[in-house]
Formats: sequence, structure tokens, C-alpha cells
Amino acid sequence: MAKAPASRFVCQTCGAVHRKWSGKCDDCGAWNSIVEEAAVEALPKSVAGGGRRIDFVALSGASPEERRFVSGIGEFDRVAGGGLVPGSATLVGGDPGIGKSTLLLQVTAALAQQGPVAYISGEEAVDQVRMRARRMGLAEAPVQLAAATAVRDIVASLDLPDAPLAAVIDSIQTMFVDTLDSAPGTVAQVRAAAQELIRVAKRRGTALLLVGHVTKEGTIAGPRVLEHMVDTVLYFEGERGHHFRILRAVKNRFGPTDEIGVFEMTDRGLVEVSNPSALFLGDREGNAVSGAAVFAGMEGTRPLLVEIQALVAPTAFGTPRRAVIGWDAARLHMVLAVLEARCGVPLAGRDVYLNVAGGLKVQEPAADLAVAAALLSSLNDCPVPGQTVIFGEIGLSGEVRPVSQMESRLKEAAKLGFGAAILPRRRQKAERSETDSLARREIAHLGELVALFEQGRPARAAKGAR
Repeated sequence: MAKAPASRFVCQTCGAVHRKWSGKCDDCGAWNSIVEEAAVEALPKSVAGGGRRIDFVALSGASPEERRFVSGIGEFDRVAGGGLVPGSATLVGGDPGIGKSTLLLQVTAALAQQGPVAYISGEEAVDQVRMRARRMGLAEAPVQLAAATAVRDIVASLDLPDAPLAAVIDSIQTMFVDTLDSAPGTVAQVRAAAQELIRVAKRRGTALLLVGHVTKEGTIAGPRVLEHMVDTVLYFEGERGHHFRILRAVKNRFGPTDEIGVFEMTDRGLVEVSNPSALFLGDREGNAVSGAAVFAGMEGTRPLLVEIQALVAPTAFGTPRRAVIGWDAARLHMVLAVLEARCGVPLAGRDVYLNVAGGLKVQEPAADLAVAAALLSSLNDCPVPGQTVIFGEIGLSGEVRPVSQMESRLKEAAKLGFGAAILPRRRQKAERSETDSLARREIAHLGELVALFEQGRPARAAKGAR
């Protein structure tokens, strides 16, 4: 009598294997994520002998010129590194309803003008996808549409001599391999389905686009090995209360990993935003108000201007509150500590609220100086000097450190009509450039910025008294 296959317990968040079920995964700390799965047969203890010898080639050998499928959607092509590489696998993750399917439907409709493109949905019926395409004005696009979840059927349809240029799988968590007993969406199913689809895509030169669900923490659901298997990982992010969306590359074997693409969500789909700085500063009031500073940041090779808002108020509790939206909370605590310890600014008994206007998430240390300026502006009720951009990194001793691509930041500020900049002091004098029209105030220590706002406080107070 054949022995029944043993079972194992696998965490669906991190892929860790446990000997028995428990409510919490010891590896990642996730609750109710351990599911029983049939054990996979182990490999033989030794694989020595019987293999085919592989051929090695020189690193300096000639290779064919890299070819890409350019969709014509500039923001998507920018993040993808100039277009999709034939045979590549791209994983697109994002919150539910953020617009992943909308974006990929627009991309496939654009690529369909160059050759056959397949869109395979495991979550929607064909009529539902057609309804969305009609609303977006893409009903006449020559996209090959199908609704399927069986990986065996999908592979048979793609593994052909006339394979499509690109194929979208929406989503990888709905696919299942019939040789496994586990349910769709489990670690084993996601890994096996992705492996089969990537294998056929590389064999036929099809650019594969996989849609991935995300967990409540914002990471792509399923095993982390899925992100290692693909060539590119893109995150589509944005706030539901705002109309713009950000496409960000976190892994790209064929291009940079620090580029972003900016889109605006409309009733007819996603529209490219060629000038994101104008979008993020579009709702900014013309009159200067205290607690607001414009930060000149960089996202990849693109300069981006955003407004950082701060509110410093007396606390009503024993422990002051620190609330941050769009920036690193730990970095805010560091800036507050430096202001108090190195510059004598009293902030220990005050609540601090910080917000990046527009819902953008800023990750650069270069935003330190703009955050400090917004905090000092709110504390002293003294607006930042009009039409001024600010950037610079703050050290623990209070020094203001130079940041990369300073001229690109200043050039973007000048293009949008800003006339002044507060920036770190340079080690050597810069050559003349087209940004010389900006009035630059270079500072070496955070105390110089504190003095700038303390000088403006009496004039503000006198104006209020009148």
C-alpha cells in the first residue's frame, strides 16, 4: 500500500516551514498565516554524475544589441528602463483599486499596435475587462483577451512559434498548477505558477507582466522568492484621497531602480504627468504662510519639488505627540533632537505634526533641512522667505551636509519661477551656470537657519500687534 504524502505547515507571508500549526509565525511574526500543504518530494542526497557539461564563454564576448518594446507611455517606459525587454518578467504590485489593471490595460493596448499582445485575467470575466476598456476609449485596441487561471492552459497558449510580444497575468495569486494539492494563492502555488510562466516567457521572448497583490504592510503577498525570480519589481502607489499615482521601481535588472513615473487618475484612465513639480505645487497658496517649506528633491534622474508642511503646537498631555505623513518618523525625531540639543530650540513640550503635501512619500535625507525650516517657521510663526526652495542633509552635530545633484535641483526651481534657495555650503566654488539667477543662501550649520527665523519673528509679532 502506497504511503500517503506527508504534510507540512508553511507561512503564506514569508514562506517559512513549520513542523506543526501555530497561530503566529516565529520567523516573520505574522498571525494566522500558517497553512497546511502537501510536502514536496525531496531531491536525492547526491546529484553528482550523469549531468551534461555546460559550456563557458568569455565575459568580453560579443552580444546582440539590446532590444526593447517601447509602449509610447513615457512615464511607464521611464520606470521600466526605456521599455520592456523581450523575455523579461515584470512584477507589478499595489494596493487594491489603486489602478494596476488600468495601467497594464493601457500598456497592452499601446504595445498591441506593434504586434500581438495577450491579456489574461484570473479575477475578472472577459465582459468586465471589455467594459473597462470601453470606458477608457480602448475598445478598438487589438488586444488578445482571455479569462483563465489554469497555468497548464496558459502555457500551452503562449508556448507557440507566434508567441505574443507581451503577456499580462492578472493576477499571479489567482493562478494554479494542477500538479499541486494546495489552494491558489499559497506559497507553493505562487512559486510554481510564476516559475512555469517565466520559463515559457524566456523561451519565446515574451515580455511577461505579472500583477501581484500586496499585504496590509504594503509588501507583495506570497513568498519573497517571487521577487527574486522576476527581473523587475514595480510598485504602483498613491493615496485614495489624491488623484495622482506613483509608479516606482524597486528592482530592475535592465535599468535604474530609483526612477518614478507620475500619473493622474481620471474617469478615462491614467494620464501621464510630464511636470510632476507643477502638479504637487499646484494647490500651494500664493501668500506665504508659516509652517510650509518647498523641498527640491530628486527621484532618480528627475528633480521634484514638493511642499513640506509642519505644525508645532503646545501639548495638552505629558508626552508630546509626533505625527508624520509621507516622511520617515525616525528621521523627524533625529531632526527634533538636533534642533534642541545643538541649537537650543525648545521642542520637548510641544506636539509636532509633519505632512508632505499631495500624499507623496519622500525618502531622501536631503529633505532634512526643508523639514527643519518648516518646523522653525511654525514654531516662530514666521513664513519661509517667499519663492525659496530648501534642501540639505543634517548631521547629528548640527552640520548641514551637501547632497547630490544640487544643480539639477536648482535648475528645476528656476524653471518653476523660484528666485532663491537655501542650501548647504559647497566645499569648492561652483562654475557659472544657468541657475546663477537664483539668490543662494549657503549655510554650514543648522544654527544659521535658526537665526534666520528668529530674526524674522519680532517683525512678525509687531505686525500682528498693529
